[in-house]
Amino acid sequence: MNNNVASASTIPNILIVDDVSTNLKILGAILKDSGYKVRPVPHGMLALQAAEREKPDLILLDIMMPDIDGYEVCRRLKENSKLCDVPIIFISALSDPDDIVRALNAGGVDYITKPFRAEEVKARVATHLKLYKQSEELQELNATKDKFFSIIAHDLRGPLSGLIGLAELMTDETQQFEPDEKKDLMYDLRNSARNIYNLLENLLEWSQMQRQQISFTPRILSLYEIVPDVLKIVTELARKKAIEIIVDIPSDEKVFADTNMLQTIIRNLLTNAIKFTPQNGQITISTSHIEDKSVLFMVKDSGIGMNIEMIENLFKLDAKNSRVGLDGEMGTGLGLLLSKEFVEKNGGKLWVESKEGNGSAFYFTIPQ
Repeated sequence: MNNNVASASTIPNILIVDDVSTNLKILGAILKDSGYKVRPVPHGMLALQAAEREKPDLILLDIMMPDIDGYEVCRRLKENSKLCDVPIIFISALSDPDDIVRALNAGGVDYITKPFRAEEVKARVATHLKLYKQSEELQELNATKDKFFSIIAHDLRGPLSGLIGLAELMTDETQQFEPDEKKDLMYDLRNSARNIYNLLENLLEWSQMQRQQISFTPRILSLYEIVPDVLKIVTELARKKAIEIIVDIPSDEKVFADTNMLQTIIRNLLTNAIKFTPQNGQITISTSHIEDKSVLFMVKDSGIGMNIEMIENLFKLDAKNSRVGLDGEMGTGLGLLLSKEFVEKNGGKLWVESKEGNGSAFYFTIPQ
């Protein structure tokens, strides 16, 4: 058995399409022996349905089948935006060069002639799965690059423009301000600078995380001590909107995590909650315990909440997650992406429950 495949965090799923049950059994046995998950189907229409439902990592496709032939199955798969990137290896008794060319022109990446040899099937499947994985990684890198450009070109430029505008207004000698007006301008100036700093800090940490250059030193930490340190950073933001922050954490609550990562997670969740909570609202921070000996951390707000589409796109790198806060606070969605990666780095999970108009509750687990 191929231990390298079997031990991977995600086992490749291969769809086998052939109307001969013996071929399905033999191919299935060959691929299972290599550690792959196998989904055998006996005809083309069922293959289209299974591919749409499961999106396999690779498809082995026969040509001569009773309902629709392999050429047509391949054509339909390549027309489907969700499935067009899935590699298809034709495996057929047809050996005429014209048939092979037709299969490759239909969108196949390779062609195996029956009767097939086990070692050849294994080698070709492994090669194309590797190429497919590299293609996915390249797409992720492009999405990361696009996110950086978006933040630098738009989300960072906006706050900086506001900061420059405030500074110019305050240094304009023709303007006369009352003490209260000047105090408000100073607050806005400081708030703008803090938002830009937080954005740059998230951007730097996320960049280091993507390149695996960020330090990770987990140890036993007291949440009762960590949370107040983070609250010092966001208290002024909450006070400005008269938001009450309630902390319900036992004095002996401890977790096993990296200090800087945990502080960043809590800071981002609190900043996000403040951003979308109206004046005189409320935010609750609490912990509880779950069966796997982890601590469940919750940040719940009385804010505007999110609809289903927003929730589904919240942690997608290529989605447009920038959303203006209730007091015009700028955001990029980067803080939540970073928090999710930090939580997972520490062995936990992060998710959200929300309903439009009824606030949001962000949860994450962290080992004890």
